[in-house]
Amino acid sequence: MKVSRFLSYVLRHEPESIGLSLDCEGWADLDELIECSVRHGKKLDRRTILNVIANSDKQRFSIDESGTRMRANQGHSIPVDLRLKPRQPHGSLFHGTAARFVESVFQDGLQAQSRQHVHLSSDKTTANDVGRRHGKPVVLVVDAPAMAEAGHEFYVSDNGVWLVAEVPPQYLSVLDEGEFGR
Repeated sequence: MKVSRFLSYVLRHEPESIGLSLDCEGWADLDELIECSVRHGKKLDRRTILNVIANSDKQRFSIDESGTRMRANQGHSIPVDLRLKPRQPHGSLFHGTAARFVESVFQDGLQAQSRQHVHLSSDKTTANDVGRRHGKPVVLVVDAPAMAEAGHEFYVSDNGVWLVAEVPPQYLSVLDEGEFGR
């Protein structure tokens, strides 16, 4: 298992699988993370972890100012308080999904499912890439300003992913493929 994938699993979903403790904000002590990982057969060291944090294309992880703790920026299925402040979206946001899910999305909206938030992107390309991971991609347009006006709170994670509890279907539309290049 790649280091980034392993860290995502442990820091977002199953810290107890290696005997790791996270604080209420999702922070793990780096030394404890290394010790627990090694004890469970995953050879990690500080240099490898810092390299993953610095070079991850999606910037999934953060390290604290002291350089002694790290956490996942979003995507948790376990309860953590990332201490994010509500932010006002200024335009449409986007969500990538697979074509096979579109009908149910327009029936039920976008739900966080096992995660704490629905993840949205400020750009169409990222949303398309996310949708492609699950099959034939479809990019959904989220009328974020209308949602915010209706009282939905939005947050932005440290790596720029927009987060919201849910997206009701009335705020969704499908991005016309002709609009993709714009």
